Amino acid sequence: MFIVFLLLWVIFNGRVTLEILLIGTALSAALFAFCCKFMGYSVERDIRMFRLLPLACQYVAILIVEILKANRQVLFFILTPRYQVEPQLVHFTSGLKSEFARVVLANSITLTPGTITVGLEGSDFYVHCLDKEFAEGMDHSVFVELLEKMEALNQNV
Repeated sequence: MFIVFLLLWVIFNGRVTLEILLIGTALSAALFAFCCKFMGYSVERDIRMFRLLPLACQYVAILIVEILKANRQVLFFILTPRYQVEPQLVHFTSGLKSEFARVVLANSITLTPGTITVGLEGSDFYVHCLDKEFAEGMDHSVFVELLEKMEALNQNV
């Protein structure tokens, strides 16, 4: 978090000089100390988040690819009038432990064209799918696997 504060300081100043770096370092340290004291941050938490960064980047990359694939499929449905879509409401239970991971999964499903999360109650997901193809394997998707890896890594640290 300290590095993020310092980078923002340098970006907002628009140039890098010794004076800007020294003042930015002092202000970033003070702001980080404030966050540690009153907002529950710690150096250990920052290290844990840094270890999750590669998995988070992989998750975002896969999400973008899945969004593009789903866009292509929805476009196919639109341009092929003979194809009859079969909307479905799918219910599945995920093994994700944290509420944050479940919300990230629900938002990822909603961001993907052709699917929308209509309900999330505990570990139960209710998803409306434009076609039955979108409903296949939703409970064992690559999103769920990556989020489970992130949870495991977060607990082991």
